[in-house]
Amino acid sequence: MTAKASFRFHPAFLVAGITFLALLVSAGVRSAPGVMMVPLGLHFGWDRGTVSATSAVGIFLYGLVGPFAAALMMSLGIKRTMMLGLGLMAGATFASQWMTQSWHYMLSWGVFSGLGTGMVASVLGAAVVNRWFAQRQGLVMGLFAASTATGSLIFLPYLAWLTRGGAWQGVVQTVGLACLVLVPLVWLFMAESPEAAGVRRYGEAQDAPAPRRQGASAMLALQVLWQVRKDATFWLLTGTFFVCGLTTNGLVGTHLIAFCGDHGIAPVAAAGLLSTMGLFDLVGTTASGWLTDRYDPRRLLMVYYGLRGISLVVLPFMDFGPVALGAFAVFYGLDWIATVPPTVALANRHFGPDRAPIIFGWVAVGHQIGAAFAAFAGGLLRQMAGNYDYAFVGAGAMGVVAALAILLFARGESMRVTA
Repeated sequence: MTAKASFRFHPAFLVAGITFLALLVSAGVRSAPGVMMVPLGLHFGWDRGTVSATSAVGIFLYGLVGPFAAALMMSLGIKRTMMLGLGLMAGATFASQWMTQSWHYMLSWGVFSGLGTGMVASVLGAAVVNRWFAQRQGLVMGLFAASTATGSLIFLPYLAWLTRGGAWQGVVQTVGLACLVLVPLVWLFMAESPEAAGVRRYGEAQDAPAPRRQGASAMLALQVLWQVRKDATFWLLTGTFFVCGLTTNGLVGTHLIAFCGDHGIAPVAAAGLLSTMGLFDLVGTTASGWLTDRYDPRRLLMVYYGLRGISLVVLPFMDFGPVALGAFAVFYGLDWIATVPPTVALANRHFGPDRAPIIFGWVAVGHQIGAAFAAFAGGLLRQMAGNYDYAFVGAGAMGVVAALAILLFARGESMRVTA
């Protein structure tokens, strides 16, 4: 390889950039129901439980689609799967402008938006990392995971501003247009594989054996699930990722704005709080990817879940002043989804690069089941108790339990991680 060739721009970075943008927009779509929760209640008279139920269905489908989307990427291709997901999101959100009944909201934002965002989710990042990168996998996966936070950072303040006076139509128009704009961008610039671009994976030796691309169908996702049904590592990752979803987008992402509203904080200010979390998660999750390339992912997960749980237990007892909330936003934001890079790394190391994207898709199902449970239960507890205290303390306790589970499991010999 000549010196000139060594500085050649690798198309893996263009693919990573487009993937980052797609994940960012998908995150914006998934964060929109939290902004619309109060305006929809005011406009249509729907109670908090009804609106939360749609969020729960969307979150659940977002996760359930993951392993099937991974199999679809192996058969239909990553590019076409991304375009299909973005098209579904755009169509569902634009169509919701004309909804008049709660089931219209359920169909558009619960079902079709959930299916679309599930195709453009963390399993997409895992597939792109495995296909395009032989080195720096943890760092790149950290950047992909951070796109969720960046999506909140970019979208939430503006979306909250659009809901002033109880309006909500501007929110669906904005996120729908963002999805639509990305479709031709993916079509024009997203290469399907390194082989199609005439290169090797980034960081891969020139004499490394060429990877084998297997055809796949939706049934492959079910076959892989059957193969790992008794694997203790799979269930540990799934169980702890259940807690991850419960403590992040399920509870905080869906209900924090309404929680702050109970304490007299305006939606725009509350959205700014989420954006602050997003800013610091961009740092925290990227750093988590860097750390995952260097340290035992199990220890990282134990620390992340423990700190997250403690912060959520403390939150309801704070004074909700600017200093206290600012400190919470920074502390919690650094840990928002830092769990993704070490979870993906453990899946790759334990199950191998061929099955890992599909298995991580099933692990992500656990994440979204937890998120769906928290989205629905948080609204129900608020409706029954008149406040969110039980929801946040309970979620924090689950975070501590997840940390203890990883600690106890790591002492055994069931999970072997090579240095």
